[in-house]
Amino acid sequence: MKNATLKFISTGIFISLTTAMSHSALLFSEHDKQVDALLAQMTLDEKIGQMVQVDSSALKDKADVQKYFLGSVLSGGSSDPATGNTAQDWLSLVTGFQNQALQTRLKIPLIYGIDAVHGHNNIDGATIFPHHIGMGATHDPKLVERAERVTAEEVAGTGIRWAFAPCITVPQDAHWGRTYEGYSDNTALVSELGAAATIGFQGGKLSAEPTSVLACAKHFIGDGGTTNGIDQGNMVCDEATLRKLFLPPYRAAIKAGVGSIMVSYSSWNGVKMHGNKYLLTDVLKNELGFAGFLVSDWAAIDQLSPNYKNDIEQSINAGLDMIMIPNGAGKPNNYIGFIYDLKALVAEGKVSPSRIDDAVRRILRIKFQLGLFESTATDPQLTAAIGSPEHRAVARECVRESLVLLKNENHVLPLSKKIKRLAVVGVAADDLGIQCGGWTIDWQGGRGNVTHGGTTILAAIRQTVSPETKITFSPDASDLKNADAIIAVVGERPYAEMKGDRTELNLSAADMALIAKAKTSGAPVVTILFSGRPLVLNSALTDSDAFVAAWLPGTEGLGVPDVLFGDFKFTGKSARNWPRSSDKSAKPLFPFGFGLTN
Repeated sequence: MKNATLKFISTGIFISLTTAMSHSALLFSEHDKQVDALLAQMTLDEKIGQMVQVDSSALKDKADVQKYFLGSVLSGGSSDPATGNTAQDWLSLVTGFQNQALQTRLKIPLIYGIDAVHGHNNIDGATIFPHHIGMGATHDPKLVERAERVTAEEVAGTGIRWAFAPCITVPQDAHWGRTYEGYSDNTALVSELGAAATIGFQGGKLSAEPTSVLACAKHFIGDGGTTNGIDQGNMVCDEATLRKLFLPPYRAAIKAGVGSIMVSYSSWNGVKMHGNKYLLTDVLKNELGFAGFLVSDWAAIDQLSPNYKNDIEQSINAGLDMIMIPNGAGKPNNYIGFIYDLKALVAEGKVSPSRIDDAVRRILRIKFQLGLFESTATDPQLTAAIGSPEHRAVARECVRESLVLLKNENHVLPLSKKIKRLAVVGVAADDLGIQCGGWTIDWQGGRGNVTHGGTTILAAIRQTVSPETKITFSPDASDLKNADAIIAVVGERPYAEMKGDRTELNLSAADMALIAKAKTSGAPVVTILFSGRPLVLNSALTDSDAFVAAWLPGTEGLGVPDVLFGDFKFTGKSARNWPRSSDKSAKPLFPFGFGLTN
């Protein structure tokens, strides 16, 4: 894309535009002749293979990539290499699958996908950024773009060129367990940051550059608008509301050149998105001009009906181009059965050859755009740079810009680095897993030292204060003696989709008791909250002299004391309304955009 410029348009959406191109369809026109020439050589089996994406753990025999002409492989949230979890282990895994694809008759390369939703979060030692809810609090599209550029480089360093990100949901109900995957409940901000993230992943535009990684806007559409925030639930609204609240981020991502979009598990007025031809084809592809390809979510078409063949027919005819299949041979609804059923549907006239060609053309176009036909090699310097100090410095900047100061009574903050006695309390202060949240190494996240190279809040504080400062740490606030100040670190335990939904949003009784206990010492109490959503604080806010929403900051804990001890000012502003109580009709405790500056 020549003469590309980055600018704000009148609606505040940060996108990459040229005067010569009006939508993403034109971004790929240069490869159409190559795509058509290749498509003309392909058999039906080879075409259908391109439409199949199989989880790596389901492929017990890598040779099936060659046998069935598979177009894509992914690693789900817990599908790690059997050999280990280092960057080199991942590179070897991906290369092994790619070598099988390159042995097929037409040597069509694989495109490998992974959920890199806050950094390259499956890989031990990678740089883990704040989750989207924290990045939303920065209100900084340029910083979001820089963060995803780092993520793209680390993803590319493992031989992977497709990240299932950014998530451009607009979560309306914080009971939803995926709230932290959304930047904000404000449509304009999500649109702005989602477009910036797309540019960061793809490198301005999708290209053959080795660090250009295919972005995947998700989950189309309205996944954050389901009734009561139920995961994979039903969004009940009219079309005008859908278009006003949930469609603009996709329009912005398409204008920014996003090459893939993942469809949502959820429903709109009782109709599953994976079977909604109106939204997938008429609106997304035809009206908005989306020229990339649509991929299903994990086994999501299986939810359309009790009959898998019917599910395939409905989803492909609705506009799905690639189907994500986690099941291997011998299990229901596996990739071999999918291939067999789709081929039969074509023979029966229930799926047209033109629909197959359209899907494959979209997929091949992206592969040409990424330069995969020219080279699938990985630059060793990219692999070596995973988790580098330079990358971690960007994540640390993201942490300190995402912190939202909700209270600072009597100007307790910033604390002095020369404070004599400092008590740190709460198990979360020295637990990297809690600090990172879900989608970290494992799908649901975990407790403790889940990844190498990170810095907990406790360790970060110790590195920041004067050598003469005496620091005590007690998870249960049992050691508060003679403290000049207390830092209490509390919050939610790690969770992800399906398991993260809540029926209430109260800060836990144990966390409130911990803060109340700290208050009895008479020393100023500074509370740091790790959470994937704003929580009802109740007495915790009253019992704290200062209160900081740190969201789920990732591995770079040093970003927190950077601000607590005054090297940088608080600049974060909440990207969501903060609830006063469990009553949804109550006036927010803190409005969208709230944040003190010391």
